[in-house]
Amino acid sequence: MEAMEVDSPVELQGIGQPEGGAAAPAGDAENANAALVMSDSGSSTEVDEDDDDDGSAEGQAAAYAPPRLPATWAFSQRAMGAATSTPPIRRRVRQGLRVHYPSQTAAPSRGFPDFLLRAPAAGTAEPESGSTTEISESEDEAEGEEESTAAAAEPIDPAPPAGSDLSATVQPAQPQEAATTNSTATAEPERAEAQVQDVQVSSAVLSPSDENEGDTCTICFEAWTTAGEHRLAALRCGHLFGYTCIQRWLKAQSPSAKCPQCNKKAKRSDIVLLYAPKLRALDNTEQESLKKSLEQEQSLRRKAELESAQYKIKLQVVTNKYGQAQQELQELRALIAQTSRNLNPASSSTSSSSSHVLSLSQRADGSRSAQYSFSKAVLVSQAGGCRVLSYCEPLSCLLASQPSPHTTLVPGCGVKKVSVVNMRASQYVPIHSKQIRGLSFNRQNDSLLLSAALDNTIKLTSLLTNTVVQTYNAGKPVWSCCWCLDNSNYIYAGLSNGSVLIYDTRDTSTHVQELVPLRSRCPVASLCYVPRAASSSFPCGGLIAGSLEGGCFWEQVNEATYRPHVLPLETSGCTDIQVETESRHCLVTYRPGRSNPSLRCVLMALTRTPQQDSSELPSCSCEPVQTFNAGSSCKLLTKNAVFRSPDGGGTLVCAGDEASNSTMVWDAGSGVLRQKLPADLPVLDISPFSVNGEHFLASLTEKMLKLYKWE
Repeated sequence: MEAMEVDSPVELQGIGQPEGGAAAPAGDAENANAALVMSDSGSSTEVDEDDDDDGSAEGQAAAYAPPRLPATWAFSQRAMGAATSTPPIRRRVRQGLRVHYPSQTAAPSRGFPDFLLRAPAAGTAEPESGSTTEISESEDEAEGEEESTAAAAEPIDPAPPAGSDLSATVQPAQPQEAATTNSTATAEPERAEAQVQDVQVSSAVLSPSDENEGDTCTICFEAWTTAGEHRLAALRCGHLFGYTCIQRWLKAQSPSAKCPQCNKKAKRSDIVLLYAPKLRALDNTEQESLKKSLEQEQSLRRKAELESAQYKIKLQVVTNKYGQAQQELQELRALIAQTSRNLNPASSSTSSSSSHVLSLSQRADGSRSAQYSFSKAVLVSQAGGCRVLSYCEPLSCLLASQPSPHTTLVPGCGVKKVSVVNMRASQYVPIHSKQIRGLSFNRQNDSLLLSAALDNTIKLTSLLTNTVVQTYNAGKPVWSCCWCLDNSNYIYAGLSNGSVLIYDTRDTSTHVQELVPLRSRCPVASLCYVPRAASSSFPCGGLIAGSLEGGCFWEQVNEATYRPHVLPLETSGCTDIQVETESRHCLVTYRPGRSNPSLRCVLMALTRTPQQDSSELPSCSCEPVQTFNAGSSCKLLTKNAVFRSPDGGGTLVCAGDEASNSTMVWDAGSGVLRQKLPADLPVLDISPFSVNGEHFLASLTEKMLKLYKWE
């Protein structure tokens, strides 16, 4: 403890007095001692003083003796003064008097100490009457008591002795002060080291929750990953989340999205993927690869199940035919046995047997009386809106365009899958945002669907995964589309301004070429590709584009060169052009007009004039072969069909009749109407297909899909 200097107003007497006046000062000293005695309401404190060995106290009997004050007087006066508001009594001695309060750890002083003060801590309560106050043995408590004592009140010190004894009284405190300073200096580094150790221990002990707090997403409380959907991502503010979690969070709160931790404004473009190799994250690379393998295995399994179902159907068909053949064989054997037993058969029996054999042979053939019979009707869209139809051979399913059945959740338009194995609608695949005007498949059997819509786009959709794999923006509404049958890398799109855009599927940016119309700017209502063939009449390949004001054949000279040939068609009313690639014929449909009040389907043969001179290029044209008349109404742009007959004996022409709400089937060779298949609504599109050796015809209305089987 540091030494304190205390001044007291007591005047020292006997200094500078003559030798004969020793009695009076002694009496004054006694009076002074009597005046300095103070009561402390029963509390007692001892003050010890050591006398010098030389007996100087006897020689200074006349000198002023320092008063002995109670040790706790200053503290009791302070406590009582706080309770009774009585000002404390201050005693002042000469300047330079130093009083030392030794600590318990200091070495004992051999000199003459002034007094030993034992005082309580400043924060303790006032002691009761008659109690004795002592200080603690602890060094920290002694320091606290010293600071509280020095800040609360100044202690009252006794007056120093007279004459030369003053220096003798003060000097013995110096060794004790040095010892106290050394002990304090030694204790302070020890306490500092103890505090540093406590801080290190407290910082080293962490709870498991604090340790794992930086490894999880604060939205889903799942661990971050280095790959996949839940990989590590950050916002502009710096907070970390899982990529899918923060993306969904901002999407759900847009446009007023905020950071989940700091509530700062954020948007989806602020999401940044982090590539931190030293960050401890869950490695799910193997898990993602296993997921992909699982998806591939599931796809192969579905494909195998579909093939198994197809083979089962084929087996059933073969079994039925085998049963019929066995029955006919038994009937023929029975008939032969019966005729052999009758040695003299009558003419009537002979004629009846011959007619019976003829009927059996006709039943076995079955080709002469074959026609389409109704098989099943499938509801595609309850609200209507169906437009075009196409058949996917690898998946054995029909695809009909329709608006979304859940416009609030999934707006736009797509296609509905209808399985021809069980004749049921299975799935809806969303593709476009507006009405679909064209569907087409290529010859690669890769289940890749090409679709065109009025939302200015054409898209490629994988039906194996039901996802859009490529999108091209044409800039204008697209009315029709088709594949290049000579090179499956090219696709065509007919626009509303009459142009045809050519796209290369290997180039995902834009179109590679544009075919500008020669005449009008009417929308391209139909596109058909004629592949190259070894035909003497029409060997070249190219694209036939049909509009309301006619048609044009774009001959493909090479991959980058197309030569236009205007077809000799009527200048108005052309609604559709379809092509039969094997016979090199095209079917042109005209709506009713002033000169022709009924719907007409004209079958035309494609021709090409040979090159006679090097200066003249060969020209391509078409000639009418047969005309088929239907009803007197045609308000919709319907699509018709021309295809080879299932019995292989000719060509069939099918067209929808709006007046009678039916599908009309003609024989292209004779022009005779073979069938009229009824429907509940106008037929919009027709698609022939075959599965498992059986031939079908599908007609699409606004709501229903009707299937007819060739029997």
